[in-house]
Amino acid sequence: MPKNQRTIPLSVILLSLSVGGGSALADDDIMKKIEDALKIGRDGGIKIDTRYRYENVNQDNTINPATGKPLPLAVQPQTANANTIRTSLGVLSPTYYGVQGYVEYEGMHVLQSDYNNGRGNKPLYSTVADPDWNELNQLWLSYSGIPDTVIKGGRQRIKFDDDRFIGNVGWRQLETTFDSVLITNKSLNHLVINVGYIGHVSTFTATNEDIRAPILNINYNMGDYGNLIGYGYWLGYTQPDTTGRSGTQTSKSNQTYGIRVINPAKPTKKFMEHCSPLYTAEWSIQQDYINSPVNYTANRYNLMGGLRAYDHYDFMAGMEQLNGHGVNQAFVTPLGTNHAFQGWADLFLNTPKDGIRDVYGTIVGRFLENESLAVTGTFHAFSDDTGQINYGKEWDFQAEQKFGKHYSVLVKYAYFDNAQGNTGFNAGATDTQRIWVQGAVSF
Repeated sequence: MPKNQRTIPLSVILLSLSVGGGSALADDDIMKKIEDALKIGRDGGIKIDTRYRYENVNQDNTINPATGKPLPLAVQPQTANANTIRTSLGVLSPTYYGVQGYVEYEGMHVLQSDYNNGRGNKPLYSTVADPDWNELNQLWLSYSGIPDTVIKGGRQRIKFDDDRFIGNVGWRQLETTFDSVLITNKSLNHLVINVGYIGHVSTFTATNEDIRAPILNINYNMGDYGNLIGYGYWLGYTQPDTTGRSGTQTSKSNQTYGIRVINPAKPTKKFMEHCSPLYTAEWSIQQDYINSPVNYTANRYNLMGGLRAYDHYDFMAGMEQLNGHGVNQAFVTPLGTNHAFQGWADLFLNTPKDGIRDVYGTIVGRFLENESLAVTGTFHAFSDDTGQINYGKEWDFQAEQKFGKHYSVLVKYAYFDNAQGNTGFNAGATDTQRIWVQGAVSF
């Protein structure tokens, strides 16, 4: 079927989503009736989420590892076009004597499959890591009968801090969830302690990984000065590496310790009357762990400084550096939401063997009533962890418009320039352009 016969109706769907969503939201009574109809008891309910996305990936200048020069045009990756719809449906029970349960289905339907989904379906195309799949996304029970404590066990979503080390990879159409036990305690003033154990990972690429992973995250709220966070994650993979990282087995196993200081989510400290400081200072150290094929130690540094002006504009500059000392000796974050870091073109989801230094600047603007329109622009300059090997540069842009609590539309763009083919970070280094158009409905 010709491409335009598929994409045109989907564009109409997206337009109707935004226009129809806005007109429906004009009638608060209709929204209130829908919300009430989905409630179950005092704190239970039916959860519905649908997200349509068009993703286009155009790549060239891919390097031949044997020669260090670009491959011939005829064997460069073919342009990827992915039209997909993700739907999730969940039921949350009311709390009964401290016990609450949740079950959630997640399904991804591919409307146009001109792309490599990462599972070997169309290897000549560029990759869009959204396979056609249906799964039990979450199934858990929680108990809150102990004061200031929640114990949750089963398949669940886990998100710590900025999702750098443990997250659900929420940008992709399928998400990552964990078969785990997680205990959250808030009995001490201003302190949140999360301690748990992960035994299995259901990944966003529809693969399954067995793991032995104790996790610890401690968050102390310093009030106007932000949050002080300490963490330890012990990731012991028990199966061959399903991502093919460097072609070795169990290469993602690691133990990581770190400390992080970050500004409050809503900064209250002011200077120059209308400005508030934004800051992050973080250091992590990582070493080999269970089944790791080599011994190594690598550090990570994450620094950011900026200001929020008139509560509507953020100006930030920073650097994130993940050190590397050779194959399987680089700082990695295999359970993190890595798309959110080091550029949206997704060239650095796995840390290069020589590490990576990402120096960036970001501007964010929030507009319209209730800041319903958010616009973001970021520039990245990438190198190895010494700054001597130039990996390339990237520009990222995004605009998201929300219509009330339940509807949103988004456009997003990323362009990575691989240093004119002279970069040495990866045999697959390539100029990459990604374009997204998305609409979502969530109740």
